[in-house]
Amino acid sequence: MKDSKSNPLLCDPETGVCEIDTSSTTSDFDYQFQQKKLIKIIYFTDPICSSCWGIEPQLRKLKLEYGKYVEIEYRMGGLLPDWSYNSGGISKPSDVAHHWDEVSQYYDMPIDGDVWLENPLASSYPPSIAFKAAQLQDEAKAQKFMRRMREMVFLEKKNIADWNQMKAAAIEVGLDADKIQQDYAGKATELFKEDLMLARKMGVRGFPTLHVNNSLNNTQLIYGFRPYAVFENSISSLAPAAFKESYDKSWEALFAKYPTLTAREFTELSGKSRQESETLLKQLTQEGKLKQHTSKNGSIWRVK
Repeated sequence: MKDSKSNPLLCDPETGVCEIDTSSTTSDFDYQFQQKKLIKIIYFTDPICSSCWGIEPQLRKLKLEYGKYVEIEYRMGGLLPDWSYNSGGISKPSDVAHHWDEVSQYYDMPIDGDVWLENPLASSYPPSIAFKAAQLQDEAKAQKFMRRMREMVFLEKKNIADWNQMKAAAIEVGLDADKIQQDYAGKATELFKEDLMLARKMGVRGFPTLHVNNSLNNTQLIYGFRPYAVFENSISSLAPAAFKESYDKSWEALFAKYPTLTAREFTELSGKSRQESETLLKQLTQEGKLKQHTSKNGSIWRVK
């Protein structure tokens, strides 16, 4: 178990939380929430939060089953400002490498900790600010941008704090990379600061933190890595009128909705067992229908 002053990248698998320093939690920042659907989730996250990567399967299923009733507002929390940490034996990026390999097994999501040995990030702020810049262009593409950056850092060992990597991810998902670079130094940085102030105001202690709100301002908190049933129960209790929608669970339909899937994600979305999912994905790869990218601790598949 990590102490509260240790490096935030040492996410506790027992609680499923990447915890931050909250020694200063006061803020006079005021923000008025606007809600368009029955449920609004304020999701505090970070591009390099391993526990946030761990709940991707749950969030993807939630969007498929309750997307008609639920809107998710992505907020950045600032997991790693810099490397000014020295407690618990954690003082440099290489100290995190083995930990990421361990949590990869715990969440059954591919995470290659060698990025902290080969191409470490100095901070998670640059990709966070870039995400805010992407949101200024297109919210849906911004979420794809976040997903792509996570794939790059967790599976491909790429330093997503480097502009060249952020630019490549932006172009890949159809964003204007030049506009992101322009907004990065201006409006996006201010929006990122607003996210940090909002996190302090709402008492966010770590990631993932999801404030689930209904139209009557009733709120439930989902803190850390939790199974899908916790998400579903929260929606059901806050919005009884939100009915689960059925969706096509064929591999073709799932990959049409989500262009990349890990075996854990495919298991969650398809309803198949973990072994059945892995077998099918490998079979589809052999048949030339899917392309498999393999990292040290697992794979991700995309339509070929």
